[in-house]
Amino acid sequence: MFDLSSKHVLLTGASSGLGRHFARTLTRAGARVALCARGVEKLEVLATELRAEGGRCDVYSLDVRDRDRIRSTVEAVEAVAAINVLVNNAGIAIPKAPDKLTDEQWDTVYETNLRGPWVLAQEVIKRRLADKRSASIINIASVLGIRAIGHLAPYSAAKAGLINLGRDLCVDLAATGIRVNALAPGYFTTEMNDEWLQTPAGNRLRNRIPAKRFGEPAELDGALVFLASDASQYMNGNLITVDGGHTASL
Repeated sequence: MFDLSSKHVLLTGASSGLGRHFARTLTRAGARVALCARGVEKLEVLATELRAEGGRCDVYSLDVRDRDRIRSTVEAVEAVAAINVLVNNAGIAIPKAPDKLTDEQWDTVYETNLRGPWVLAQEVIKRRLADKRSASIINIASVLGIRAIGHLAPYSAAKAGLINLGRDLCVDLAATGIRVNALAPGYFTTEMNDEWLQTPAGNRLRNRIPAKRFGEPAELDGALVFLASDASQYMNGNLITVDGGHTASL
């Protein structure tokens, strides 16, 4: 039931952070994964590693802020096989006080974290409605789409929007076999944030988490594979939060 050998996954933001880990998790579960990110050099290195383990993957250059590039990338991935799992993982945050945030910075965060996932979802939805096949769309949200810590207004707003985007799409699409769910990680240790998590501010944050530690990427594997697999066929429009009890402690 949790086997992904019949799944063709399009994964954005695959070159680093949680996305890089997700790529390995999905290929090890049997999926063929379209690795997507803006730069392909890191993707090629990752693809070589995954193939050495027996993983199936392909590399695509994709900027999720570019609608035309999204469309052409989806077409290229579909030429290999129909996409039946979409993982909208690409994301960016620009920490800024509200009075210092520029329109350009707001737009960059919004387009990456919400508009891009919407356009990708729409492209996949159109194709699966046309051929009457099922699909699972997994939006990687954040606990900051549920709560706020300040200085991240566009990021928090976009992640909250991403969660509710899935709910609305569920209402429209559940009867067609297309599922849209969100996975909201708390604070996880990756190469992108490890240095900050070791600072005094990071230590204060850790102490506010009931588990008294940050998560390890592997602790997201179960939820991710579950949502991608047929085991979650009756789950739609939902949010899975993996945060060590952080949001429960508010």
